[in-house]
Amino acid sequence: MTIAKKLLPFGFRLVIGAALAVASTVASAQVSLSTVVDLARRNSNAVKLAESDVNKANAVLSQTKDVIIPTVLFSTGVPVFPQVGFTGNPPSIWTATVQSLIFGVPQKRYIDAARFGLQAASSKLLDAREQVALEASTAYIELDTIERELAAAHQQEGFAERLVAIEQERAEAGVDPLSELLHARLTAAELKLRRQHLETRQKTLSTQLAALTGLPVGSITPDHASIPEIPRLKGNEPPHNLAGVHAAQLIARSRMLSAKGDREINYMPQLSFGAQYNRNTTLLNNVDFYFANPLPANNFSSGIAIEVPVFDMGRRAKARESAADALRAKIEAEQAERQNDLQIEELSDSIRELDTQAEIASLKQQIAGDQLKSVLAELELGNGSGVGPNATPQQSPKSEQLARIEERQKLQDAMDAEFELAKARLGLLRALGHMEDWLHELHTK
Repeated sequence: MTIAKKLLPFGFRLVIGAALAVASTVASAQVSLSTVVDLARRNSNAVKLAESDVNKANAVLSQTKDVIIPTVLFSTGVPVFPQVGFTGNPPSIWTATVQSLIFGVPQKRYIDAARFGLQAASSKLLDAREQVALEASTAYIELDTIERELAAAHQQEGFAERLVAIEQERAEAGVDPLSELLHARLTAAELKLRRQHLETRQKTLSTQLAALTGLPVGSITPDHASIPEIPRLKGNEPPHNLAGVHAAQLIARSRMLSAKGDREINYMPQLSFGAQYNRNTTLLNNVDFYFANPLPANNFSSGIAIEVPVFDMGRRAKARESAADALRAKIEAEQAERQNDLQIEELSDSIRELDTQAEIASLKQQIAGDQLKSVLAELELGNGSGVGPNATPQQSPKSEQLARIEERQKLQDAMDAEFELAKARLGLLRALGHMEDWLHELHTK
């Protein structure tokens, strides 16, 4: 290593050292929840697909409206061999054609259907952005909870190591049986396993957030202060701006209008305009031989065509297909609304239980903390019961470690309960359509 350092120029070593320092800083930098949500939205494939659907819906709407804009076609051609005889078509060097739809009730249905389709695609985009924000927020809050639990778990392991050392001394002195030492070691092993479980979950969440945001794995350190309080909504509140359900309803209306247009096109006439110019030529042909007067070079025609449907089995089959699609979309919209109502009910019931569980866990944590204070006070001052036969035994260092382990465990249990409650509240927030309101608060925090 020393020889390698000597071989490297001083400036190069300085650049490497600076790069390592920057990398270390980036790896340990805190990232706020609002930043994670923004990165997840920009990086999400689901959001990108929804944006692509919006662009496609815009193009479909333009296509349905542009049929009334005249289309201009230009074609040209030169015969390969001289024409002999009457071919049925006047020979032309080039042709220009103008066509457009003037009036058609079915086309109005298609335009309205495309407009609803665009609104549905926009609602789907909003729904995809909310879903990504929910996933990123849930993973971020859980990672923050896990890291705080890990700090308590490391403290627990330290207390367990001291407990094992105390029991080792007491077993060697013959004060406690060997089973007490084994119990202490079992406690230490269980705490080690719990800490390993938390570390595994931490790595999983870091990988998940990296995939959501596009940042390197392990580069996101949660900032607990950046997490705003989640509103305490109730399930009996009326839903507001349900993007997913609204998108399904708009799709149903779009399909219904498309089916109506496909049905009306079977019996309603349409008016269209057309114009054509031909530049004729007598080169390489003897067409003038068949007409009384020479063939004119410039030829122009125009007119309005009225298309009256009489019998078209293909269009009728298309109308039946569109009607079936419209019925399916209507049923899917109703199903989406029912599923959202069911989710609201389930989350409301779950939140009531989780709220009580969080309260119980918090009370247990407070009791464990108060018991720890009592044990520490007795170790320092004694319990004041004397040394008689009926006196309460004095607390020992072993009791102190057990109380500290118990207090840290209750703290972790309270954190778990708080996270489960926060997760359910976020789900209810989205089910009631208030996700964007919370995200706005998130960015103003």
